[in-house]
Amino acid sequence: MFPDWNCMPEDLQLALSREALCRAATLIASQAEALAQEIERGTLDDRGGSDALRLFAAVVRVGGTDELPAAGHG
Repeated sequence: MFPDWNCMPEDLQLALSREALCRAATLIASQAEALAQEIERGTLDDRGGSDALRLFAAVVRVGGTDELPAAGHG
């Protein structure tokens, strides 16, 4: 086990960062979908929000799966 982030090898830092980004994108998209459903059920006022949230969720999903550029020293 590494005592802190800076002691980890760079490839491990990148792998962990990518996984965290993918999980965050999945979570954000899921929350946007859930909020859109609440709007459609009438729990929240609908001002075009469900369509906007679904578009946002789609953008997050696409952006969250894009390959991140390599970082470090080439």
